[in-house]
Amino acid sequence: MRVIFSIIFTFVIICAFHFTNFIALKYYPAFINLLVFFIFFSSIFTDETIIQKFAKMMEGKELPDIVKDYTRKLTYIWCIFLMFNFLVSFATIFMSAKIWTIYNGFVSYMLTGLLFAVEYIIRLRFKRKHNV
Repeated sequence: MRVIFSIIFTFVIICAFHFTNFIALKYYPAFINLLVFFIFFSSIFTDETIIQKFAKMMEGKELPDIVKDYTRKLTYIWCIFLMFNFLVSFATIFMSAKIWTIYNGFVSYMLTGLLFAVEYIIRLRFKRKHNV
């Protein structure tokens, strides 16, 4: 049932973008970036950041202090990236549809993927260096 709902919801959103000039729909990527930013940012003020929670779930055990420090710094990096992405997404709302589409439909995903890839390489080196 969830799959059917997801497909229908996606189809409705695509149609809404395609057949309307409803500018509020252009706010969606900016809103999502801001929402995720607030989730990551608010976790900085807790004992475990959201990235620490993900790492703990994946490792299945308590994290060493050095890993906690690494994940906290990584949370800062993601916050900076998400705020940057929000600001650019928000700015594109007031630009042409072409620019909005290129950034929010391609460039932002490439930048996110690049950050994931770079962080993954750094994480592998970090694990090897610190035997964690």
